[in-house]
Amino acid sequence: MTSRALPLTLLGRAWPATTTNQVLRTIAIIAIGNALLAVSAHIQVPFWPVKLSMQTFVVLSIGLTCGSRLAGGTLLAYLAEGAFGLPVFQGGMGLAYMAGPTGGYLLGYLLAATALGALAERGMLRSLPMVFGAVVLGEVLIYLPGIAWLGVLFGADKALAYGLLPFLPAECVKMALAMTLFPVLRRAAD
Repeated sequence: MTSRALPLTLLGRAWPATTTNQVLRTIAIIAIGNALLAVSAHIQVPFWPVKLSMQTFVVLSIGLTCGSRLAGGTLLAYLAEGAFGLPVFQGGMGLAYMAGPTGGYLLGYLLAATALGALAERGMLRSLPMVFGAVVLGEVLIYLPGIAWLGVLFGADKALAYGLLPFLPAECVKMALAMTLFPVLRRAAD
């Protein structure tokens, strides 16, 4: 009986896992992903109506390229680092910060990266419309728990007015960037 292997992710094609490199590869990927997340949290680009950070772009990119386990592991490590007080988040650190207004978005990062990774593992990102659908799904998975948590803290009307609407223009730019970069990386990995 032959088992059908899942299609490799971009990262799997660029740096295949072997029995001799698997542990080192996993540690390196999680460390690099965490460094990118931490740096992207602290880079703010002037944009309208709010400043643009590249963090959601990095979350989406990790999911699109790494697969569900590595993407999920990377985001869990990132959240643990922030919970233990490392300055990896945009505006604070520790469990109190994570329970504050950004807590839902942080959970959404984990959901989005893992879900996009699962789509990548199943070979569902072979066409531009599929990548577009995946990126939109990732954004929904980031913003849905973020807005829901803001709604619990401040009410639904404020959650939408302050937690979604001001960010839509910047998120559209980041989605376009992810959709542009992904096919380039796919061609380079092939």
